[in-house]
Amino acid sequence: MKKVAVFGNSGGGKSTLSKKLAMITNLPLHILDKIQFQTGGLEVEYEDYISAHEEILKSDEWIIDGFGCVESLWKRLDMADTLVYIDLPLYIHFALVTKRMVEGLFKNPDGWPEKSPIFKSSFNSYRVIMLCHRRMTPRYRDYVSKISDEKMVYHLKSFQEISEFVRKIETLQRSKK
Repeated sequence: MKKVAVFGNSGGGKSTLSKKLAMITNLPLHILDKIQFQTGGLEVEYEDYISAHEEILKSDEWIIDGFGCVESLWKRLDMADTLVYIDLPLYIHFALVTKRMVEGLFKNPDGWPEKSPIFKSSFNSYRVIMLCHRRMTPRYRDYVSKISDEKMVYHLKSFQEISEFVRKIETLQRSKK
């Protein structure tokens, strides 16, 4: 586990899980929302985002959290040695985005650029949940089922499976010491 891609639908806990993984493994964490968006939620130039993403992929070790764009997504998934796909029921994604929006009234959500517009970003997340569910979720599921013989694939479908995955990685890391 040297190059880890954490992906899935909006509001599924990717950032929370990615931070835990980075703490456990000491791998450098790269949150795509912080690379793709500036303070205040303004999007960086596409070419600048792609360039920054390419630099990360050249590294020997990384955890990359998020979507970015279709072009960077599939390249990242192909280059990763470990795929962590969070695939929770749709209603949970909506509930977690709502929770993040309410909490965002009091503090900036983890993994978001400073001063991100909480309402605009949250309503965009609601829209993305449905788009991802229709367009990307079938592709993600197909991809992880086909690639599981070539890479470490963790297809996590519940909070329990996420917790078990974290415990497994903690145990593996302790055994390396």
